[in-house]
Amino acid sequence: MIIILVILICLVIITGTITGNFLFNLALNPKKSKSIIFNNEIDEIKTQMKIDNEKWLKENAKSVYIQNKKINLHSYEVNNKKESKTWVIAVHGYTDSGYFMVNAAKKFLDYGYNVLIPDLRAHGKSEGKYIGMGWLDKDDIILWIDYLISTYGNIKIILYGISMGAATVMMTSGEKLPSNVRMVIEDCGYTSVWDEFSYELKYLFHMPTFPALYNANLITKIRAGYSLRKASCIKQIKKSSIPILFIHGDQDKFVPFYMLDKLYDAANCKKEKLVIKNAGHAEAQAVDPEKYWHTVRKFIKRYIF
Repeated sequence: MIIILVILICLVIITGTITGNFLFNLALNPKKSKSIIFNNEIDEIKTQMKIDNEKWLKENAKSVYIQNKKINLHSYEVNNKKESKTWVIAVHGYTDSGYFMVNAAKKFLDYGYNVLIPDLRAHGKSEGKYIGMGWLDKDDIILWIDYLISTYGNIKIILYGISMGAATVMMTSGEKLPSNVRMVIEDCGYTSVWDEFSYELKYLFHMPTFPALYNANLITKIRAGYSLRKASCIKQIKKSSIPILFIHGDQDKFVPFYMLDKLYDAANCKKEKLVIKNAGHAEAQAVDPEKYWHTVRKFIKRYIF
């Protein structure tokens, strides 16, 4: 009986380790295929976008680098010819890189602002072994904020992000930031990494959170050095004192639409929200650009003082 019990325990441990490593690699290892998560049609659209936008970056931006604990981090820096004292740090989403933010960057340039477009760690030209899901990246964004201030002096900074980039800027907002940072604009960010992964487990694999995500969380702590539970946008924005604009498409099935109200209700700062009807994940700009950018610009003007 004891031998059978020991065998069962060993099987549970082995199965848990295998499952945890599979989910960890699928979600957080940038070298592993994400084809289970994304369909080929989306990949084809992104491939063409990457070609066009990387060409624009090559012609209009310069590359800058900083270090965080021996990790080299890269950004594209685009200076507006009007010598503006306002900077937008535009942060891309999961498995993308700076090229994905070019369309937004063009809008901010039209408004007269400068734009810094970071490649998040383990993305684009930035180093990093594992994807940070916004939690590790918030510390990198703080370094980019410091870089802009030390380089350009008394400036105003807007944090803008889409999807994982939205989570990144929300998580950043809960840290101690210089007064130069005036606001956050987040588009389709998740409430927490734990919540997002729980949702994806059910949506993609029809699996319960226990024990799979608990095993993956343990593996993440060991291999990537952070906790999926601790990586919470909700907890961070509760500490934020700067204004936040929350944006979400009501047909988002990747970062579910219901997360918008949870985030909005948790924020104790000045806040607004924008719902774009019939927009899926990260599609709000494309579905209703007039309403989207009118709201963004109005929000900036209200709080940029």
